[in-house]
Amino acid sequence: MALLSTAQPHAHAEGTQEPALVIEDNDFLGPGGSDIQSVIPLLANPHIKVLGFTVSTGDDWENAESAHLRRFLEIANKSEIPVADGAVYPLINSVPLMKLREQQFGRIPWKGAWGGLGSMDKVPDTQPDLPKLAEGAPKTPAAAESAALFMIRMVHEHPHQVTILEAGPMTNLALAIRLDPSFAATAKQLVFMGGLLDTNMMSITGNADFASDFNMIFDPEAAHITLTAPWASITVVGNISNDVMMTKDYMAKITKKATPVTGYLSKYYSPLPMWDEMAAAITADPSLVQQSVKAYMDIDISKGIHYGHAHVWPKDLAPRAMHVREVTIVQKIDAERFLTSFVQQAQSL
Repeated sequence: MALLSTAQPHAHAEGTQEPALVIEDNDFLGPGGSDIQSVIPLLANPHIKVLGFTVSTGDDWENAESAHLRRFLEIANKSEIPVADGAVYPLINSVPLMKLREQQFGRIPWKGAWGGLGSMDKVPDTQPDLPKLAEGAPKTPAAAESAALFMIRMVHEHPHQVTILEAGPMTNLALAIRLDPSFAATAKQLVFMGGLLDTNMMSITGNADFASDFNMIFDPEAAHITLTAPWASITVVGNISNDVMMTKDYMAKITKKATPVTGYLSKYYSPLPMWDEMAAAITADPSLVQQSVKAYMDIDISKGIHYGHAHVWPKDLAPRAMHVREVTIVQKIDAERFLTSFVQQAQSL
């Protein structure tokens, strides 16, 4: 069984330990939901130091996501952690191109900022002004530095120590890689939520939205750039992320302890898989992984029906001359421990 690089703290000769360093890049749709809730396993783990959060358009527009996240960090008394705003648009993908692909190849279930579960007909040409937030506007401003530059600076200040958790489209990572070709190699590892495999039948027999690999589909070129960069280690939290749901009964366990955070989670509860929470939990505690497999992975950027879909190869068949990288695909986790820990973590903030 192959596991990702440990995110446990480093021991030093004098017996002291330093926390593992993490940056999470995400499309923080809010209030509540998997995107926002993904920060909980990181914030509540004493062995993790979050250097910052970075934001890009995906599930919502970037400015709204950033505001939702900064407001949640205020509620959790973690507003000292910087939030760096990032890409407003994908590298190449656009609303007209996505409309064309829907005409050619069928409807995309979830389109995030570009129409959600509905139509793209009324999507504005530019990012709209920040709307009024249900949970209230944040008082904490975003960092002055852009997401890509923030990540580049952090990995060079802490070479080979920073884990990048990617739980949204990979636009910010691709920009960092193109700005600084040494970025990926200077980080410790990449852990990402996405890279779903063999989902065609899943869309027939299960939930078509859950079978849609939105993070890859929204910016395929960014995902391709990211997955062909020279990371020391890449861990994929893909199909497995659909296996654990945020249910009403589970939320009731979280809210048995009344705190500002648990009250927020209850008020903005969404009955969805714990996609990003799982990826964050694995980042913070790799021992949750019980089974995994090695493969070579890339994202299809050809302009056809598989645009934005993940493809994997065994080592002897992989086009390694094209810089396709080996990844570790998580297949099974200790779901009971994950759920128990998340309750405790949410209640501790």
